[in-house]
Amino acid sequence: MKNLALFLLLSLSLHPLFAQQTQKPMLYGNSWMAITGKPMAATAGSMIFQQGGNAVDAACAMLAATCTMWDTLSWGGETQALIYNPNTKKVIAINAMGVAPTGATVAFFKAKGYSFPPEYGPLAATTPGTPGGLIYMLSKYGSMSLGQVLASAMHMAAGYAIEAQAANSMERDKELIKTWPYSKKVLLPHLGRKREAPEAGEIFIQKDLLATLTKMVEAEQAALKKGSSRQEALMAAYDRFYKGDIAKEFVRGSKEQGGLITMDDLAKWKPVEEEALSTDYKGIKVYKLKQWTQGPVLLQALNILENFDLKAMGYNSSKYIHTVYQAMNLSFADRDFYYGDPNQSPAEPMKGLLSKDYAKQRASLIQPDKNDANTGPGDPYPYEGKKNPYLNLLKSRGFNPDTTKRNFAPKHDLGNNTPKEIYEDRLWRGTTSIEAADKAGWVVSVTPSGGWLPACIAGNTGIGMSQRMQSFVLDSTLNPFNVVAPGKRPRVTLSPSLFIKDGKPLVSAAVQGGDTQDQNLLQFFLNMAEFGMNVQKATEAANFNTNQLWLSLGGTKTSDRAPKPGQILLNTNTKEEVRNELKKMGYTLSFSERTSGPINAIYFDWKHNSLQGGSSNHGEDYGIAW
Repeated sequence: MKNLALFLLLSLSLHPLFAQQTQKPMLYGNSWMAITGKPMAATAGSMIFQQGGNAVDAACAMLAATCTMWDTLSWGGETQALIYNPNTKKVIAINAMGVAPTGATVAFFKAKGYSFPPEYGPLAATTPGTPGGLIYMLSKYGSMSLGQVLASAMHMAAGYAIEAQAANSMERDKELIKTWPYSKKVLLPHLGRKREAPEAGEIFIQKDLLATLTKMVEAEQAALKKGSSRQEALMAAYDRFYKGDIAKEFVRGSKEQGGLITMDDLAKWKPVEEEALSTDYKGIKVYKLKQWTQGPVLLQALNILENFDLKAMGYNSSKYIHTVYQAMNLSFADRDFYYGDPNQSPAEPMKGLLSKDYAKQRASLIQPDKNDANTGPGDPYPYEGKKNPYLNLLKSRGFNPDTTKRNFAPKHDLGNNTPKEIYEDRLWRGTTSIEAADKAGWVVSVTPSGGWLPACIAGNTGIGMSQRMQSFVLDSTLNPFNVVAPGKRPRVTLSPSLFIKDGKPLVSAAVQGGDTQDQNLLQFFLNMAEFGMNVQKATEAANFNTNQLWLSLGGTKTSDRAPKPGQILLNTNTKEEVRNELKKMGYTLSFSERTSGPINAIYFDWKHNSLQGGSSNHGEDYGIAW
């Protein structure tokens, strides 16, 4: 009886998060694992694995399926990936982000009265990156044909039972969709009725998209019949999309609706294989994409947080939330000013930004009991032995990196008054995630995006164009590295992650959700690394979001994107004492039952040579394992 009482006491003393059952079960497998944003797309990945494909093949099949389902992306969007190659033991970074088209200049957009390139429509479109990125990954690291990998997507384009989330988005946005003739034709099959979009469960048919995918597969098959190698045949499909009849119709349809993309833009664009950026956090090597994404934010935040005893603070205590919030603010302030396309000048100061010494200097700015509403970009240049050429720009914004104090607060840096619902839509917009791993050791983490609803379809291709132009700036005082120019990639939010320990994969993870992606991935990782949560609990755990950053998406005015200093989104289960302590520190609190985008992740259990999968309870994300 005495032992039972002790057991009950210990059980009650456990933090409720660690004691409770997860809302979704953990996935277990020892052969392969496929997780993504839609159940049908996860099934597409599993079918490839069952046919003998590797994790890259399966990831490509899931990418194709999710693009065909419209809700958070489509075929004209952008793709990137981190891939672990078990043969070389290296992490590969794939950059398949489209570029600004011919004519996309600051002067062009300002003449139209824009403060940023528009959110929607043909002028929001970069060149499509997803078809090229998929073919590149498949060609270099996959094992199957394009026809095999696209089979599920083509079957779906011929007609599949549409999910409620996508169908309802089409209905909700139908007035904007009607302004684009080719979008109206595809996405609103019941014009004139009360409900013009498909109903949930209705068989949704995309004849034009099916024809486009069929043309690509036909190009591959024709090349194979002529004796071409697998890689040459895949490139024949690539060329038909970017240089052939598909490209011609894409450009015609874009131009008809006022777009800028040319045949030359499509022909010149290519996916790029890059070296991933990384840092070491307590013996774990963390890999992210380069600074054309927001990925280095997570690396910078980890470098800052390494200077604090987070475990001693306790999971989601007021002190922990405050410290992580401040580290994120400092990292995002640097992102907002210093990140941009690494293949264009000027060169970003990434060596300095990722320096451990720079992180210590930034960590020293964190006040233990007060939010710093004036957090601004630092000066990383001395940490790579250079002088900052942009000090005058920073000072014009009221920032002095030597003191981190403002001399004044320019109007466009003041917090905006955008309603909460609209602001959070911009904060979380678009995107899905894909995680795949196999027994041979291939690991893939992807955060594809672009062309989300409401999307403008380019002619009779069935392909929704990207909306990523809006992530450029037109004002160099906001970010001199991310000013729009033809041929340039915008600095985007897309941000998969790979974590390596002792030379082997430990975790792969990604999440949708715009500017919140690396906020949520940071906390997910700390949930495991500092608080010992398993991968499923870590995906479901209550996160918090900072709004003290410049939004990357949405809005037509500079004030629409401005930070909201001290504003924090907390889980509704946050304890009253934590709420009160945060208010005393200067925070403005808001609450939600779900405070993270749907995180998908795979944990590699080397003790048992098995895989464990986590897929959060927020959204429609789903995984299958064997």
